[in-house]
Amino acid sequence: MSNFVEFTFRGQPGYSEPTAREVITSSIPVRTIAIYCFDPRAADAAQAVADYFGDEVYPGDLVLDEADRKIGSTATVFPLIVGGGRAADALRSITVSQHLFGIERVVVVHHSFCGATSFTAEGISAAWKHEHHTDISSLYDWDGISIADFEKSLNYDVSLIRNSPGTPKHIEIYGLFYDIGSGELTEVVRDVPAKVA
Repeated sequence: MSNFVEFTFRGQPGYSEPTAREVITSSIPVRTIAIYCFDPRAADAAQAVADYFGDEVYPGDLVLDEADRKIGSTATVFPLIVGGGRAADALRSITVSQHLFGIERVVVVHHSFCGATSFTAEGISAAWKHEHHTDISSLYDWDGISIADFEKSLNYDVSLIRNSPGTPKHIEIYGLFYDIGSGELTEVVRDVPAKVA
């Protein structure tokens, strides 16, 4: 066991997985995951998502205990930052977030002048083979990497999330386009399940 075990929930006296889950869920009220690109020009996307829905909090405040230890947050939006804001990289995190926080909404954000619009699947595969002498042509689902058309990429990513067994059927999924110049969000895709009475 490493020297860092004291910093894990499982390393605490009386650890119980269901209890730890309850503690996490009650101290971090995440409702929405905002998936967007790691491009620094898109850094305000999580705040834009919070503003867009109006009932969200980002970045929120840290919650401290009596000893000034960070034990929670008031944020309801969690940023999930991946290359191109593509959903393929976010699927595992959606599953884990649902387990820990009980999320209600996933928002995929693709932004203007994204680097993912500057290459094709064929182009990156050929360059990789030439520069690194490795064939990556069968490594990824190439429809989920580059972006040629924002409507198609957002529809694809929303569908990918919806059809994943690790995505709860009740959550709302949105695909939004973020203009990095104006900061404006445009809704492109909405997949909201009908409420069961």
